[in-house]
Amino acid sequence: MGNIVNRVFDSSGPEGKVRGTPQQIIDKYNQLARDAQLSNDRVATENFQQHAEHYTRMLSEAQREQEARREQQERERGERQNNNQNQNNQNNTQGGGDQNQRRDRQERDGPIAVSDPDAPQPDVAATTPGGDSPFVGGEASGLVETPESQPAPKPRRNRRKKEAPEGEAAEAKSPDASEAQEAAE
Repeated sequence: MGNIVNRVFDSSGPEGKVRGTPQQIIDKYNQLARDAQLSNDRVATENFQQHAEHYTRMLSEAQREQEARREQQERERGERQNNNQNQNNQNNTQGGGDQNQRRDRQERDGPIAVSDPDAPQPDVAATTPGGDSPFVGGEASGLVETPESQPAPKPRRNRRKKEAPEGEAAEAKSPDASEAQEAAE
């Protein structure tokens, strides 16, 4: 049947069509009935009142149905909430057993040790496999050598052999030949 309360109707009354929601049609027919009564037309007044009554009954029935649906939905929502609450209570009851087991285990095993970050830490002397101390300067100052603190290696020069012209190729290949040539000159 749909939502009659907001539905738009076309009513064919004695004075022509009246269009609108049931409440608008009721208001229009009541206005027409008052106008007919002021003009002393009792038949038209009764006719308009009957049309208004028809839409009033239709509107009240639709509102009752909506209210019944709303109550049904509230009951179902309440039942779902109760079911969810019962399930949560059951889970909590079962979960309570887990808490009891944890408490019993803690009493049996003793408390779990938690380290205090502010407590003094023991001194530990670490050495490398070769017996060298990894500390800066060889002392236990707490500073450890890192790759960043070591001097950077010297970059290697990339020496390419220069290709000499064909006549000079033999001379460039052997350094002894170039020395001999210099001595001869």
